[in-house]
Amino acid sequence: MKRDSRLSITLHALVHMAESSRALTSEELAVQADCNPVVIRRTLAGLRKARIVVSEKGHGGGWRLLRPVDRITLGDVYDALGTPTIFAMGDRTESPGCLVEQAVNRAMRDAFGQAESLLVSQLRSVSVAEVLADARAYHRGSHKTENQHA
Repeated sequence: MKRDSRLSITLHALVHMAESSRALTSEELAVQADCNPVVIRRTLAGLRKARIVVSEKGHGGGWRLLRPVDRITLGDVYDALGTPTIFAMGDRTESPGCLVEQAVNRAMRDAFGQAESLLVSQLRSVSVAEVLADARAYHRGSHKTENQHA
């Protein structure tokens, strides 16, 4: 199963927007995030609705932050993306009348529910400003390689 990397791509784009003094185009952000500009436009559309970013048309247009990065949590971004499924694993429903399958599904739902609550809580406690600070600190520490663009 293919992993959903929209949260990671979007956070990557937000950090680059925070570092820029001007609006950045989908094409520029796509180069930074190593993805297709269409992916950037689709993912940022949800953030525009959540009033995290704004898009500007015309010459010099592009995407820019609408809020300061210390007021945007990873949880805000997760919500704006439509709360994507966190775990690829799930219930088995081939034999809904089977008591063993029902017991296994209950156990898995409980475990996954607790893990998801913990993860979402953690996402809500981390700001984009913290991610930006970490990227800056790591960059200053001379950990940059040829392929990094920080």
